[in-house]
Amino acid sequence: MEGRPQNGPDHTPMKVLLVNPNAIKPVVGPIAFDYLGQALEGRGFSVDVLDLAFAEGHEAALDAYFERGSPDAVGITVRNVDDCYFASQEFFIPRIKRVVDYLKTKTRAPLVLGGVGFSIMPERILEFCGVDFGIKGEGEYALPELLTRIREKRDPADVPGLVFRAGAEFRRNEERYGDLNRLPVPGRKTIDNPRYHREGGQGNIETKRGCDRKCVYCADPVSKGRTIRLKNPGRVVDELEVLLAGGINDFHFCDSEFNLPPHHALAVCREIANRKLGEKIRWYTYASPAPFSDELARSMKNAGCLGIDFGVDSGDAGMLKRLGREFAPEDLKKTAEICRRWGIAFMYDLLLGGPGENRETLRATIDLMKSVNPSKVGLSLGMRIYPGTGIARIVRAEGDGKENANLHGCVEGNEDFFAPVFYVSSSIGEDISDCVARLVGRDERFFFAARENRKRNYNYNENLVLTEAIKKGARGAYWDILRKLDDPD
Repeated sequence: MEGRPQNGPDHTPMKVLLVNPNAIKPVVGPIAFDYLGQALEGRGFSVDVLDLAFAEGHEAALDAYFERGSPDAVGITVRNVDDCYFASQEFFIPRIKRVVDYLKTKTRAPLVLGGVGFSIMPERILEFCGVDFGIKGEGEYALPELLTRIREKRDPADVPGLVFRAGAEFRRNEERYGDLNRLPVPGRKTIDNPRYHREGGQGNIETKRGCDRKCVYCADPVSKGRTIRLKNPGRVVDELEVLLAGGINDFHFCDSEFNLPPHHALAVCREIANRKLGEKIRWYTYASPAPFSDELARSMKNAGCLGIDFGVDSGDAGMLKRLGREFAPEDLKKTAEICRRWGIAFMYDLLLGGPGENRETLRATIDLMKSVNPSKVGLSLGMRIYPGTGIARIVRAEGDGKENANLHGCVEGNEDFFAPVFYVSSSIGEDISDCVARLVGRDERFFFAARENRKRNYNYNENLVLTEAIKKGARGAYWDILRKLDDPD
């Protein structure tokens, strides 16, 4: 995609305002803005950021910004559609719409939506928010090209990944994934990463994009693509060094699964160790329980890894198959042994209540967790249904209306699963929370995703326990901060 935007007669570059409306606390850095900001500046744009994560209210923040100047275009990230928790079911899109509506009172510049959450259901979010343009998938190539076309009054209709209004409907162009290794190493200067480290407890970085797994509930392949795009390990560690030079030494590696593929994870760890950064940084990541080896655990430990959040979902062999997982209960035991051998803290995250779940499968899962003894066990009850996922297809076959006893939440008039709707297997035969609470008992190793029990709540949305701990200096993965509050030793 060649060419730069045509600037005005005074040769000033086209100004793009990037708005982060995410109000989750603790704050989570919008890593995409660092990548987008550099891509836009590389194409000759000027970039401002309005980060509402640190604002008391969006109206006052927008007022203050527009008193100083006016952008030529506005990009708004939709990182999360909702908090994905059955206990709270907090829907974020209405708040984002309020931000968009107020922006429209301040500017006539074109608005463009994007982000991981947006990419799950782009047309529906554009329609709800009353916006004409969005980018599905990666924005480093698509957003600069779209804005260049708008500035030069050229037709943007063939920009890859563009979702746009065409009359009374929306059209969606197929995403075209570029080579991430051809982009410049990010300078990570667009957002205030040191502040996110102070107030959010960690910096963030990615080693790859995309996920090729077939988990029935997961929206990552929908939003990030089903093709894994690997970043060169040297490039990843260059970026780590940039952030480390800015005083950030606690990281979350935000890949869908760090160890898939294993050879790339090993190469990244070896590059970190070769540059002698393993003793300077501390990091956590998500990973699959299999494949997971002694060699990888040793390499991760030597590279500074303190903890791993494994997406386990269930401890029942039949449930794992129904959920589309490619490992078995025996793999969970092996992975736990490896982590203990190398002194790596680890959490097993469970997602309970999916198709076929019953009291026997719940008992098998909880019993296995107690015997395997992870550092912590995360319990999420109920499966959020997102369009484009396997669980959405299952529900279509079952019947997606209120007559489906497996569905909970916003069921009526929500056939596209726009607002939160959850699958909880009716085969359990009783309230899932009561059933799981009885099985867990007083075992303090288990987190519950529920607001009513602050000590055992690991819903990170508006988690005051976490926020206070970070203010007092806690750093790292949120589950591990909570673990250490329970057991300081």
